[in-house]
Amino acid sequence: MVIYGTEQVSPEVIKINSSAGLAFFIRTTYLKIVDSSKIVTNAEFLDQEEEDILEAGMSFAVESKAMDYLARAEQCRFGLTQKLLKKGYKKNNIDIALDYLEQKNYLNDKRFADSWLTTRQITSPEGRIKLLAELCSRGISRDVSEQAIKDFFEIIEETDLARKCYAKCIRMRKSKEKTVLYLQNHGFSYSLIKKIMNEEE
Repeated sequence: MVIYGTEQVSPEVIKINSSAGLAFFIRTTYLKIVDSSKIVTNAEFLDQEEEDILEAGMSFAVESKAMDYLARAEQCRFGLTQKLLKKGYKKNNIDIALDYLEQKNYLNDKRFADSWLTTRQITSPEGRIKLLAELCSRGISRDVSEQAIKDFFEIIEETDLARKCYAKCIRMRKSKEKTVLYLQNHGFSYSLIKKIMNEEE
């Protein structure tokens, strides 16, 4: 690969025109072998060095696509990885780019969990058990999920959410047994359910 021309877009990002085809961008921190100062007009790179530059370009392409998703809404690492895989990007390039975005705090599973919990309770009041299971199913680690839920319930009373679910059961004229089952399915503990039902009775 011969470098036809370069442009320093930012301190870490270089635009490259080369014999490899269309112009592409690299983040210099993604290079593993090549010294970025040697990427200049008329420089030639072969074999592993050429591959190193092209891989850095692919990782930057992944980073850019990931930032598109992050600009729309908070993402978790697992979910974002799945979206990028479906777009045809290679796992190693995804890992490199997402490591960088996590390092810069653009991608943060705790922040995603906090945002998800806030939105979730608006449309579907649920208890700790269900919320923990839902976060873990989205690839959020148990430690991060538990901390997010702890923080969430310091602001929102789980009892209030249980009361909302109970009120819905009353409106739907559910039997006592079906009400208990409904509340359990929504992640409320049996002790909390009994407390709510005793209050209302």
